[in-house]
Amino acid sequence: MNTPATFVYLLWLFSEIVLNRVMRGSSSDKTRKDSGSLVIIWIVIIVSIIAAGNIAALNRTPIAPSYQTMLYAGLGIILLGIVLRLAAVLSLGQFFTVSVRIREGHQVKKDGMYKYVRHPSYAASLLSFVGYGISLNNWISLAVGVIPVFAAFLYRMNVEEKVLLENFGSEYSEYMARTKRLLPFVY
Repeated sequence: MNTPATFVYLLWLFSEIVLNRVMRGSSSDKTRKDSGSLVIIWIVIIVSIIAAGNIAALNRTPIAPSYQTMLYAGLGIILLGIVLRLAAVLSLGQFFTVSVRIREGHQVKKDGMYKYVRHPSYAASLLSFVGYGISLNNWISLAVGVIPVFAAFLYRMNVEEKVLLENFGSEYSEYMARTKRLLPFVY
């Protein structure tokens, strides 16, 4: 593996580990209803990344003829995903946790990225997984690295939205009606 790829992959992993350790929430949080979704997400991510890497090593189904071009395009997409995810987390501020929680004084975020999508952090994270698949320059790896993670994120978004609806009622349902989940104007 080349040095830029190793650096970007490790940076991506490190950013997720830091978020997982620092943004857990506290025992004073008002509502805690994770439904095991965080564990599911981590298991799916680990299995998907390992499987996608192994498939790329064993099966040649290239996205494009130039491995180098796809590698660097994918690494750029991963970095963009990291930056956008951190921007979404910072934008949500004290109300962001990696586990599903309603914090004391919690409010529905409706501006910035959240004006267009309800889950910009997941959208950005999925962008990094797309970048990973592209960096491997393998169609099957791209699918294996994105589809299961997308399914795990869908489960998690359902858990989060249920908790937010329980806590914010019509305010959150109105917000849901005017925003998309992941991709502005599309989904």
